[in-house]
Amino acid sequence: MSAHAPLTASAARLRDTIERDGLDRLPEPVVLTSGAESNDYIDVKQALASGPELDNAAEAVLDAIDGIDFDAVGGLTLGADHIAAAIAIRASVGWFAVRKQPKTHGAKRLIEGARIDKRSRVLLVDDVVTKGGSIMQAFDAVRGVEATVAAAVALVDRGEHAAPQFAEHGVPYFAVVTYNDLDIKPV
Repeated sequence: MSAHAPLTASAARLRDTIERDGLDRLPEPVVLTSGAESNDYIDVKQALASGPELDNAAEAVLDAIDGIDFDAVGGLTLGADHIAAAIAIRASVGWFAVRKQPKTHGAKRLIEGARIDKRSRVLLVDDVVTKGGSIMQAFDAVRGVEATVAAAVALVDRGEHAAPQFAEHGVPYFAVVTYNDLDIKPV
């Protein structure tokens, strides 16, 4: 990840909320979704469980991507769902959720919510990115329907893995809050 710009007011509020309500510094390491271990556990869903805090997170994302046009926002369920809905309301765009596996009945969709296709410009979001596996899974699903990924955003980036992956695809990547902002060790 390149040098991180100073936090906007909304990003600073987000950082403070996560530190207060979503960051547990544990005596023993836990295994993260990525498979990595850390003594610092971040639960953004818990931190953003109130409307005002979730609305501020949406504002922080929109501040981070200033000037990037998109018509739908989403990512891999469950880490992106609440953020995507809040951003969709603020930005007056559609929201979508990427399932971890296609539905086995009905329309058998992998992407639910707004119809995403080759005419779509989407913003990918995730709550916490460690190695980028979840947000890249969402990227692959969206690219699978030939949509354009306008940008990708993590509310919290715990390391330096996702930015180079998106750079390889020519997609702008933003981290609203980083491990440095939270004063935790990178993963």
